[in-house]
Amino acid sequence: MNYRELDTVVLNRDLPDQGLRRGDLGAVVQVYGLNELEVEFVTASGRTQALVAFNTRDVRLVSDEDLLSVRTLRRGAA
Repeated sequence: MNYRELDTVVLNRDLPDQGLRRGDLGAVVQVYGLNELEVEFVTASGRTQALVAFNTRDVRLVSDEDLLSVRTLRRGAA
């Protein structure tokens, strides 16, 4: 799968240290070769929650079958 900057992706696994859960949406901000990319996750108000480097197997592109929802961050989550 070829990712491009500004692609919207879905997280495939929980990252509790980052306050992220499987299914959270992020935006690709940098692509490093074929298998690594940096993704930014933001709150609904636009504040950056996390900026994380991933292997491409940790995310997938958004599809037409995905439905968006909102969740509240747990206290103490960065």
